[in-house]
Amino acid sequence: MAQAAGKVWRKHGALEFRECAGDDLKTQKIKSFPQVVKPKRRETVMFSWIVFKSRAHRDRVNAKVMKDPRLIKMMKSKTTPFDSKRMAYGGFKVIVNV
Repeated sequence: MAQAAGKVWRKHGALEFRECAGDDLKTQKIKSFPQVVKPKRRETVMFSWIVFKSRAHRDRVNAKVMKDPRLIKMMKSKTTPFDSKRMAYGGFKVIVNV
């Protein structure tokens, strides 16, 4: 599903699309993703991001993606592998780029 969704975002202009599964989440002395997300037994914490040229570019691409019939079909599926109500969203401005 992530590969298909990534192709939709890229087709509409996203520069990068990344989908990552938690691999090394047992931290000490720092709050970990599982502590924040509180996954249920046998759930995997996922983290994704998409790169855009700018906020305006992101808004244009996302508007197209949300109207794309392929994505609409994926989100209406009864077999989505995640609970969209538990997802967190947000935009971030790059402040350091080394």
